[in-house]
Amino acid sequence: MDIKTLVLALALGNLSLCAALFFYQSEVRSSGHATWTTAKQCQAVAWALLYLRGTLPDFLTIPLANAILLTGFALDASALWEQAGRRVWRRYLLPVLGMAIGVYSGAWLLGLPAAERIAIASVAAGLFFVAGAAALGRSWSAGSMLRRYLVLAMLALALVVAARGVLTALLQDGQGWGWLSIELIQGAGLAALYLMMLSNAFGYLLLSREQSQGELARLEVVDALTDVPNRRGFYNALTPWIALARRPGMPTALIILNLDHFKRVNDNYGHPVGDLVLKAMVDVCKKQLRDSDLMGRLGGAEFAIQLPRTSQEDALMVAERIRNAVAALPVKAEKAVINMTASLGVTTIRADDSTVSLFKRADEALQEAKQAGRNRVVEASQAAAGALEI
Repeated sequence: MDIKTLVLALALGNLSLCAALFFYQSEVRSSGHATWTTAKQCQAVAWALLYLRGTLPDFLTIPLANAILLTGFALDASALWEQAGRRVWRRYLLPVLGMAIGVYSGAWLLGLPAAERIAIASVAAGLFFVAGAAALGRSWSAGSMLRRYLVLAMLALALVVAARGVLTALLQDGQGWGWLSIELIQGAGLAALYLMMLSNAFGYLLLSREQSQGELARLEVVDALTDVPNRRGFYNALTPWIALARRPGMPTALIILNLDHFKRVNDNYGHPVGDLVLKAMVDVCKKQLRDSDLMGRLGGAEFAIQLPRTSQEDALMVAERIRNAVAALPVKAEKAVINMTASLGVTTIRADDSTVSLFKRADEALQEAKQAGRNRVVEASQAAAGALEI
């Protein structure tokens, strides 16, 4: 395959990726998607201009085409970093891109040989490819074999692309080194760019897939509204502490909290206001807890709080602080200021407890608090004797 055909293949390859993204973008809204789409568009336009060299004016097919191509490479790296959870475009890649375009355009305006311009563009492209590989390699120790392979492949191809520019500059007199001819170097460099296009695409899609799977796995155990563990997530976190309760040591406490008359909020003000109340209540509760404590949503307006290495007496104090904080929290909605109260049941994990028996005991204490008039705390051991009046 000759060089001109390789350039055409690069133009068509990036164009096909643009088309695929256009028809798929309605289903994809992952971080970096727009950046990666723009990168492919830039590269498709740039390779098309380079293919038309000799047909269009030189300023379109040389400085402008290379500037657009380098922009596409920089955006490729930026998209991979966005997928990895960091935005480095403006802070790092944009200054490097501006410098590379400025140096290349200056070399063209000064009439430097094509070999030197190729060296500038190739080294800059190699740097952007290394930046993209670094984004993929951030989770090297925990990454899959496919991710590691893509990192190594992108680094190797970046080296080939940069070496193409350096060797072209060294051999600009047209004389090769034995079997190493200018044509072979140019062909190998463009082939590396073609393979890089594929590797970059696979790398981006791999990160997108991992990001989507991670978000789905998170939503299985996290409540989307309040951003605390849901019932399943809370039970998963609680299970090891139930096992530890069979060993001597400080107990682990459990608090069940229910907002009083929460249904009236939804009925009178609507569910959006109810959601606002729940989020405000969770935020104020977290301020009363330690970093080691865990709050989870069991459903509706009922929440559970796990207090590791906490006696029942200390848990009662924490529950009182939470009850007072909720009662003192005015939630400002669009048409009203809503004041809420909460009822809480407190217990500790016993050696013979299962999840069912533990929550049954805590829930009985909660029901006792509700029957005694709400806005109060009841500990499980006193649930039969009556409520602890506040």
